Amino acid sequence: MVDPKRSDRKPAKVPSPEEVDENLKKANLPKEQSAKYHPYYQGKIEVVPRVPVRSFNDFAIWYTPGVAQPCLDIHADPEKVWSLTNKWNQVAVVTDGTRVLGLGDIGPEAGLPVMEGKALLFKYLGGVDAFPVPLATKDPEKIIETVKLITPAFGGVNLEDIAQPKCFGILDRLRKECEIAVWHDDQQGTATINVAGVINALKVVGKKIRDVQITLIGAGASNIRTAKLLIAAGAKAEHVILVDSKGIVGRHRKDVEAAAEDFGEKWELAQITNGDGRTGGIAEALTGVDVAIAASKPGPGVIKKEWVGSMADDSILFVIANPVPEIWPWEAAEAGARVIATGRSDFPNQVNNSLGFPGIFRGTLDVRAKTITDEMCIAAAEELARVAEERGLDETHIVPTMDELDVFAREAAAVGMKAIEQGIARVQKSRKELFEGALALIRRAREETKFLMQDGFIRPPPP
Repeated sequence: MVDPKRSDRKPAKVPSPEEVDENLKKANLPKEQSAKYHPYYQGKIEVVPRVPVRSFNDFAIWYTPGVAQPCLDIHADPEKVWSLTNKWNQVAVVTDGTRVLGLGDIGPEAGLPVMEGKALLFKYLGGVDAFPVPLATKDPEKIIETVKLITPAFGGVNLEDIAQPKCFGILDRLRKECEIAVWHDDQQGTATINVAGVINALKVVGKKIRDVQITLIGAGASNIRTAKLLIAAGAKAEHVILVDSKGIVGRHRKDVEAAAEDFGEKWELAQITNGDGRTGGIAEALTGVDVAIAASKPGPGVIKKEWVGSMADDSILFVIANPVPEIWPWEAAEAGARVIATGRSDFPNQVNNSLGFPGIFRGTLDVRAKTITDEMCIAAAEELARVAEERGLDETHIVPTMDELDVFAREAAAVGMKAIEQGIARVQKSRKELFEGALALIRRAREETKFLMQDGFIRPPPP
């Protein structure tokens, strides 16, 4: 429910010119710090031992000759690989570098810093050991083959920053052909947190998902999947409007129909959304709508203030392009938007997939699930929304924050229980077991980082 201590708050006031300058400096600070920190640390993750090394004699246990015994045990029963190795907690972060953040096709090497950052978030937020695996190919068949070939070492695969339309086909094939969980974070991860944010933003403004009109600006992987999850969560398909680089998507778009073989998911949505038959561009798509989710290209200026002003009263606007949102939040507030979210941690309401994938994979790995279904994503979204609601909702508090330790454990438990319910889990656990196990692993990862910093193994940042 909306916190009575917060429900009477007004949206953030329109900033003065001086405050705008200060906001711009604040928004650019992470970029400036990143330029200093990356060459200083030369990488964000490393491998550390999980077992004790009391003396060099212990290598006879962990390596030859002792290691022969677990090898023989796994050979006799392949399922034992989950309990005799770290497979149960290992995820590959796979990219071809064709759509890195909002930077486009910059290649696998240039995408490696992002994949390392992803692995850091996996560990710190979910207790998951993740490994960056950029691939020197753009060929979908080679990507599929490579992922299938490396699955013996991993309990899950996180596809990342792969351009559409091939990302859809790659995900579909791997979900069908792999015995471990494979998902595309730019699709399912972003969609999950978008749905969680919409659920609570609608509570703040007092509207129902079945009644509102929703515009999705950008028809890439994230918004395509967001549209599908929103419909699965209760939004009416005919109330959803999708906008791509050529305008509003609908049955009238013969170019979308002609490209259906490659962009099948977009054409599928074109036939069931845009019930009013709107045409035009972003301006026409925003007129009178209740909710807008922009995942298009970095701004500012992609969305104009007057377009936001044309939305319905008590409008909700998510502008999640990275590294700069499609419109600055203070400009959207001045235009009349009541609830505003971005993908950045330095503004209120960070609608970022970092709230999703660590907990979702934690729950998936803890039950050794064979895939990650849309129902598991919706279960995660509903749990995230529930956590934020318990803390108290208002215009600047619609989703949890990453520093809330139990958020990811609760999310993991919800996901694990849904996998068990759907019959795709290899092990059975209670919700309490899932929550407590996830919480212990996440707490361990954070404590390890703290001790490494305290003892100087992780150096302080440069001045």
